[in-house]
Amino acid sequence: MYSNRRQFLGMALATAAFATVGAAAASAATVEEIKAKGTIVVGIQGDNAPWGFVNTSGKQDGFDADVATLFARELGVKVEFQPLAVANRIPALTTGKVDILFATMAMTEERAKSIQYSKPYAANTISLYAAKADTAKTPADVAGWEIGVPKSSSQDKAITDAMGSTATVRRFDDDAATIQALVSGQVKAVGGNMFYGQRLDAASAGTYERKIDFLTTYNGVGTRLGEKDWNEAVNAFLDKIKANGELAAITKKWMKIDLPTFPESIPNIPFTVK
Repeated sequence: MYSNRRQFLGMALATAAFATVGAAAASAATVEEIKAKGTIVVGIQGDNAPWGFVNTSGKQDGFDADVATLFARELGVKVEFQPLAVANRIPALTTGKVDILFATMAMTEERAKSIQYSKPYAANTISLYAAKADTAKTPADVAGWEIGVPKSSSQDKAITDAMGSTATVRRFDDDAATIQALVSGQVKAVGGNMFYGQRLDAASAGTYERKIDFLTTYNGVGTRLGEKDWNEAVNAFLDKIKANGELAAITKKWMKIDLPTFPESIPNIPFTVK
């Protein structure tokens, strides 16, 4: 009887799991369905200025918010933002909780197994930040340090690949928690994007500086694997705003830099659905 009960419970759990997956998959809408609905739900970072953040008026703002708003306008729909932490960006997309990701998604081979990237539309440099008083000119200088990163982020991968065997990598929920860990002394350094310097200076003026640059990454819009309609719509939109100067204007507004030159391809990271 005990064996039969276990088998029944196992079947019940499997059925429940299947139903959950089926419900999630059913909530994934096509581009035409979103146009008919009139609203697109965009996954975005909620606390990572200037990429994505909530402003003093309580509204989602930043580089990705501006680009996503233009995309919604291109589709002829309203935009609804869903702020996400680094680690739950991909699950929110794949389970249909959001329709698309404009969420500082650095393009990596590992992520390309789970989501479809668009052509790149932004660039980001990953660096090590620490106190000015600490010497850190080469990776050898920070051996034995505790280094904070947002878990599952491009910083996490870059720092782990470069320093994981010689330093202790501590993972936090998001960029804000990682910055706070350095300011409060929980870690000796952090792996950050090119705006960490500004945010650290705002938290403690004149204390921290960029020490070591590890790599430049490119960000793409994230859609679900195999959904050719979404991928084609996003890529056509990006081509348009690159050509007409709108992306350059948004980049200048938030990044204070000219529009970068983007690669035509990145090994093992397709920009299109075949």
